[in-house]
Amino acid sequence: MTSDPADLTAADHLDAAREMTGANRPDLAHLLAEEAARRTADPATAAGIRAAFPDPAPTRKETD
Repeated sequence: MTSDPADLTAADHLDAAREMTGANRPDLAHLLAEEAARRTADPATAAGIRAAFPDPAPTRKETD
């Protein structure tokens, strides 16, 4: 593991997203997958990553 976050690759972020999914942390998994997709040069691959880790709460509901 690197100490500089800038050195992390798309694969590193994708691995972490999978770990967070396994740990039942869908919000964090989604954020890590978004970063993996952002670091992916191929648009089709990036779209596939985003599809595999959708936003678990696409809309916010306000409550009183």
